[in-house]
Amino acid sequence: MQKLRVVIVSPALADANNGNWQTARRWQQLLSAHSARIVRQWPDAQANDDDVMLALHARRSADSVEAWYARHGQRGLGVVLTGTDLYRDIAHDPQAQRSLALAHSLVVLQGLGVKSLPPQHQSKARVIFQSTGTRQTLPKTPRHLRAVMVGHLREEKDPQTLMAAARLLPPDAGVFIDHIGAPLDAALGLAAQATQAQCPHYRWLGALPHAPTLQRIQRAHLLVHCSRMEGGAHVLMEAVCSGTPVLASRIDGNVGLLGEDYAGYFEPGDAHALAQALLALRSNVPALAQLQAQCAARAPLFAPAAERAALHRWVQDLSR
Repeated sequence: MQKLRVVIVSPALADANNGNWQTARRWQQLLSAHSARIVRQWPDAQANDDDVMLALHARRSADSVEAWYARHGQRGLGVVLTGTDLYRDIAHDPQAQRSLALAHSLVVLQGLGVKSLPPQHQSKARVIFQSTGTRQTLPKTPRHLRAVMVGHLREEKDPQTLMAAARLLPPDAGVFIDHIGAPLDAALGLAAQATQAQCPHYRWLGALPHAPTLQRIQRAHLLVHCSRMEGGAHVLMEAVCSGTPVLASRIDGNVGLLGEDYAGYFEPGDAHALAQALLALRSNVPALAQLQAQCAARAPLFAPAAERAALHRWVQDLSR
């Protein structure tokens, strides 16, 4: 295998601790057989030696994509499409559209992503599922049902639907909700505080480091994922590979990971349906077990070895 110098352009670095950063850091590790580094902007002081660029986010990394193309043309230029790229920006943003055109190859992170690309670009796109390690499935108490939602508080993640569902739940129903995420939108942070004050069964925990967040996912009966827009949420994989089933909004970014026939969907923004699902699963052990079995069947898609192999194939193809 030819050893290559790979630069990963990520609009978010470690201080953001978001999905882009987690992907960039994991890919740097998976590409350890090459020489990979992460930058926010390209070119930098080491740019002259780079063989391949993997640019996360068509719009936010557009300047780096443009600079690479000006120096190297399409060769070596790969662009990764996020949820906001696929389901918002590429429809109207000229920079995002130009990144699609300039790239030699495109990557989407879930199975339905390719169909959202303009037809003329679909042939140069491939799916690479993100990965996570398998963690022990912990026993869950039968005394109550604990759900956890993980995601910084911003409009695309639709935390309002979780808060509205919490208000619809009777306080004595035995359903408890933990909500993890930084208040990127200050108004949503205030809404979370107000919900916590009014609903003793809802706790907003703010931003937490990755390790304790994973522990809470392992201990929960369910992960709730309310997003209106996703490119392929890593937290879904972390739940699936921890033996924790998922209640997810029925959007392409979630269906592309969990499968068309998954039984744990609710319509985006439907707080009533989410509340009813939580109440039903509180008292229906077989239904919860069915979701767990369906998630277990998807888990091999998210194995690190599968992502490493797909990523190495992509990098080698880009270098040719």
